[in-house]
Amino acid sequence: MTDDGGGPPAIEATGLRYAYPDGTPAVDGVDVTVAEGERVALLGPNGAGKSTLLQILGGLIDPDDGEVRYFGETGDADAVRDRLSVLTQDPADYLFNPTVREDLAYGPAQQDLPDGETDRRVDRVAARLDLGELLSKPPFRLSGGEQRRAALASALTVEPDALLLDEPVSNVDAANRAAILDLLDELAAEGVTLVVSTPETELVPHVADRVVLLDADGRVAATGSTREILTDADLLTDCDLRPPQVVRLFDGLTDDVPLTVTEAETRLDDTDDS
Repeated sequence: MTDDGGGPPAIEATGLRYAYPDGTPAVDGVDVTVAEGERVALLGPNGAGKSTLLQILGGLIDPDDGEVRYFGETGDADAVRDRLSVLTQDPADYLFNPTVREDLAYGPAQQDLPDGETDRRVDRVAARLDLGELLSKPPFRLSGGEQRRAALASALTVEPDALLLDEPVSNVDAANRAAILDLLDELAAEGVTLVVSTPETELVPHVADRVVLLDADGRVAATGSTREILTDADLLTDCDLRPPQVVRLFDGLTDDVPLTVTEAETRLDDTDDS
């Protein structure tokens, strides 16, 4: 089962290998291509090397072997840092200044921007993530969900063409989760390339149109559309994962299995109307 985004590549990785210091393989012979404007999930069980792979794709870790190229231009992530943002699991990686405003301004301040543009970007992104009242606060005074939103905002103020996120809504309450997912939808509609690492099959339909499925040994088990991957129970089981609950409920009842509760409600409403 293979597929790709079909457009020019934003990220193109071949033959990636990486082992932890004790010699344990984390990423083993991985090829990944992400087209510009595509939404891709790196899906796999805990320990499958998803976070490591995401950091390699984002240029935060050098692979032991293999190559990553960006926007068809360069293999140097730092050369395209204005176009590429990576959000790891720990908000503290991005929130280290005295105030949230200063954290959001940190990335744009490294760019050669016209006077006032950094402040405009900070205010614009803060408004999108409802952070206006938090800009003057120290980051350590924020709740966990607020820190997640602030860290995401700090990754967005450089206005990247590609955004890589590692488990962006893990351990986040329902309200903050909804705010983050809504923003990711908006960014995708604006053409931003999204790569999301997650072990949650329930999350994948909300963030990705295509899936790179990793097995427990850090190898690519399959790539395909979100629907193809999430409705293949045997494939997911082989990778120590389960299909989303709604897929399990509708499996065998219809050929067009819904992937989310919203899809299921729509199908049921259509059935009632017919």
